[in-house]
Amino acid sequence: MSDALEKMRGFVGRYPGADVLSQLDIDYTDEVPNAGGLFPSGLVEVRRRAFIDGSREVVSQYNFALYARFEKPAEGHAAAEANAAWLMGFQEWVQGQSVMGLAPAFGDDPRSERIQAGNGELYSASDEGTALYIIRISVSFTKRYERSL
Repeated sequence: MSDALEKMRGFVGRYPGADVLSQLDIDYTDEVPNAGGLFPSGLVEVRRRAFIDGSREVVSQYNFALYARFEKPAEGHAAAEANAAWLMGFQEWVQGQSVMGLAPAFGDDPRSERIQAGNGELYSASDEGTALYIIRISVSFTKRYERSL
């Protein structure tokens, strides 16, 4: 598993409400309630800079989707509210961890990094009484490369 995937999986697992997820798989979400899946969707280079000494700096962004399947009976308004509260709570927690510098570092300048979780929403609901939710997570970071002589 890549270092970035392992860091993000560990980070998601630190969320105080993560204990409701019985599992957190990579690129897979089981059909049972309380299953989670972390889906990487790639690395995007945002900006590249070159310096007079030959070194380079690259600002990049990792993108992930966190899927969580929870119980949601057809008439289960309380379950729907609890699920929505979990999504909102996770997104707020990620923001707080990032702002306070408590999120994992993906690059060479942890102070400039930003992890964002947003657009949490109901993705689909099944007749079996479960619902799949998705939260998109992005990590912006800077890597520096030195010219070897």
